[in-house]
Amino acid sequence: MSLIGLHKDALDTPALWVDLTRLENNIASLAAYFQKAQMGWRPHTKGVKIPAIAHKLIAAGALGVTCAKLSEAEVMAYSGIADILIANQVVGPLKIRRLIQLRRHADVKVAVDDPHNIAEIGAAAAAAGVEIGVLVDVNTGMNRTGVSSIDEAVALSELVQRTAGLVYLGLMAWEGHAVPLQDEENKTQTITRAVGLLAQAAERCRAAGVPVTIVSGGGSGTYKVSSHLPGLTEIQAGGAIFNDAAYTAWGVTTEAALFVKATVTSRSAPDRIVIDAGFKALPSAHAQPVPLGLSGVRGFGSSAEHGIITLAEPNGHLRVGDTLDLQVGYTDATLFLHDQLYGLRDGLIEVVWDIVGRGKLS
Repeated sequence: MSLIGLHKDALDTPALWVDLTRLENNIASLAAYFQKAQMGWRPHTKGVKIPAIAHKLIAAGALGVTCAKLSEAEVMAYSGIADILIANQVVGPLKIRRLIQLRRHADVKVAVDDPHNIAEIGAAAAAAGVEIGVLVDVNTGMNRTGVSSIDEAVALSELVQRTAGLVYLGLMAWEGHAVPLQDEENKTQTITRAVGLLAQAAERCRAAGVPVTIVSGGGSGTYKVSSHLPGLTEIQAGGAIFNDAAYTAWGVTTEAALFVKATVTSRSAPDRIVIDAGFKALPSAHAQPVPLGLSGVRGFGSSAEHGIITLAEPNGHLRVGDTLDLQVGYTDATLFLHDQLYGLRDGLIEVVWDIVGRGKLS
């Protein structure tokens, strides 16, 4: 039975839903923000995973999308997204073969930080008669991937430039280590240093005769600073289109748009509300979900099938069988757990999106 046109009450629980009006407002406000900052926008889809929403971002002015994995890029490309950055290393013959095939469907670009990987991708692309765009990944403080010095960034950029089958495009980095910092001055300084290192690397590459056209970085937790710093050409912020409890804590001010509807299944203690959304539907490891319209919440915990809301004092407001909505704690850890995302407007179900990027880990 189609749920389109029915009230939210028709949704069985736990159900992941998005407020379409808020989502559209967030997309429009972010697009306007980056346009005013004269900054390109390449939103990350690791926490979106729905091509229809990615197309909304493109329609609003995004240059293209950023993906975390090759399989996510395949989902986006096969839906008609033309410009894709895989902000990750694509390693090994199986994935490289898929990358080469994907290049026939979209302008797909990859991040690299290893000479052997560069040689393998270049050889496969040249043999297939295609060219793969490449960005050199630079470690600016997150200590995850990326070359560890400006000298290495220049050397690897020069290697990409002279490798057949590859097109050197520029550099990328992610200043994610600054996201959780609570002191605003410290956070701003950390972002500024990280973006400054990336900008210096770009200038050194240009001075060495390597043309840099893309300098990609920034995210939802840093874009208010990074989009105003010299050197970057595009920002990868994507999660801010939904906002969640984690992003709110990190200074994102778009409207909360992503929620889980849950049912109260137990009131065995007056200071405890148990719901049918545990960590399989509503994880709390990164940030606690926020129950809406419920005062005196002391905390939220979860086991596999149970969400446990503890109250500061006894409260009999909600009974077994009642439903409530919770703002998602962290989108990236939540959305991929669900099969569908329900789009609601004024309490009515307007669209049901399959989360087709779910499980795309390779």
